[in-house]
Amino acid sequence: MLNTTLKFYHRQAIVELDNVPAHRTLQELLRNDLQVHDTKEGCAEGDCGACTVVLGEPQGDKLVFKAVNSCIRLAHSVNGMAVFSAADLGADQPHPVQTALKECHASQCGFCTPGFTMSLFGLYQNKICQGQTVTPHMAQEHLSGNLCRCTGYRPIVEAACTMGKLPTVHLDHVAITAHLRQASATPTVQTSGTGYLRPQHLQGVLQARTQYPQAQLVAGCTDVGLWVTKHHREWSHIIDVTQAQELLRLEFSDTHLTIGAAVSLENAWAAITQDRPQLRAYWHRFAGLPVRNSGTMGGNIANGSPIGDAMPVLIALNAHIALASLNEQGHVTERILPLESLYIGYKQNCMAIGEVLSWIRVARPTATEWMQAYKISKRQEDDISAVALAIRLDMNTSNQVSAVSIGAGGVGPVPARATHAEQAIQGQAWQLETIQAAQRALAQQFSPISDMRASAEYRAQVLGNLMHRAWLRSQPASTNIHGMLSLEDVA
Repeated sequence: MLNTTLKFYHRQAIVELDNVPAHRTLQELLRNDLQVHDTKEGCAEGDCGACTVVLGEPQGDKLVFKAVNSCIRLAHSVNGMAVFSAADLGADQPHPVQTALKECHASQCGFCTPGFTMSLFGLYQNKICQGQTVTPHMAQEHLSGNLCRCTGYRPIVEAACTMGKLPTVHLDHVAITAHLRQASATPTVQTSGTGYLRPQHLQGVLQARTQYPQAQLVAGCTDVGLWVTKHHREWSHIIDVTQAQELLRLEFSDTHLTIGAAVSLENAWAAITQDRPQLRAYWHRFAGLPVRNSGTMGGNIANGSPIGDAMPVLIALNAHIALASLNEQGHVTERILPLESLYIGYKQNCMAIGEVLSWIRVARPTATEWMQAYKISKRQEDDISAVALAIRLDMNTSNQVSAVSIGAGGVGPVPARATHAEQAIQGQAWQLETIQAAQRALAQQFSPISDMRASAEYRAQVLGNLMHRAWLRSQPASTNIHGMLSLEDVA
């Protein structure tokens, strides 16, 4: 179960490294150990994108590509994968991504260029090599999480739309996956510098949790990575859950969607919005794509931040979660509870020692469901929310609310269900007077704090306004709407 020699494909060969500390980041490994200096360090917290690399994960004889931030990605997590950095693209001749960037004059000071190049390379592999055409909107979505301080975004987007017009260059998936299979089949010996555990099944995760109770549990490391780069944290043992097959399930039934805790944020949101496309705008404001590619839904939930973006939506969807543990006979058992019941204080939860979050389950939409979700932050892109509100209702033919659930974030120490507002709406006609009552109920239930993101007064005002906004959204465009409550009205 313990990692031994770290092996991955890079620059047309298998790289083998011994004694890599469990807490070493992929960027440290590339820059300091392998002297791969095209991978830049900008923010060291997954915000600027200068460190972006593309991972190719084998699935049969094919590779699945995703752009990730190497600065907060642990090195051992790429064991058995292909790692591509900017210098890989022009080994023999310029890649279409590089040619397009050059022809569109899409580089200025150049510091951010390797990161943009790799995000475009990921887009190239996932879209152009699959026969699709890149649109400006698609380019902007895939370039999210990359910052250009010279404000050169227009030519970079032009380059994204241009690279598909050049002769297509395909990677040899079969050869690369063969290299990786051969490397994985080579026997290795446990080395002294590693304490990185990556079990293949949930039972192994729970056994490791019991054997090493002080070990740090990790998935995408979009939070834990900052503890490494900013707080200089180190652990003798790390338990990586991203290979446990039971935690990777993504299943639709007739009544529910079940999301394994180790499913990436990108794949989890894609599944949720398959049923509820109106949530796509909210999804694409959840960090940048490299963070969503690495981070997991289970990690976002377990972190328990009151401004975490997933929880208000999941609470509004009446999500339930399973906490897995081993019983006295060594068998896996699960404790199921509503998501909001997990939290008992600021970043504190009710998980017992030895328990691990295993899945999240939400009901599929009913024929009468209506739902909206809103996120307010200082920046439109790649920013943490100051306030979030998600509301889901069922209405009968008489415009009466037969069921309602509301999730709120940024209004207290934990992500919360807006029970007072639910009570004000339940069974009532969906009309302005009902919304005003719900606004007053929100103000009575929540007492936000002031911090670097927003003042308490702003949060209270905006929370009520979002409720009103949801109602406006549900009305015909020709309806004459009035009566927005002031702060004094809801205080």
